[in-house]
Amino acid sequence: MPHQFRIGQMVHIVPAQDGSQPSPCSYKILRLLPQVGVQRLYRIKTIMEPLERIVDEAALVCRPVTLTPVM
Repeated sequence: MPHQFRIGQMVHIVPAQDGSQPSPCSYKILRLLPQVGVQRLYRIKTIMEPLERIVDEAALVCRPVTLTPVM
């Protein structure tokens, strides 16, 4: 099965089951990593942090699109 997200796409990390909240900022998909078992992995980064993260696809959601009204 192919990866759901693509390189360059902006995403958010979903809150963990233990109630901990991830950073509220957006993350950019830097690289699609090889699938491990059934998990599709991604390398992501935000401009707010110097570090990159590796996350499972299940931990990501699409960045919501903000529409501005046209007048």
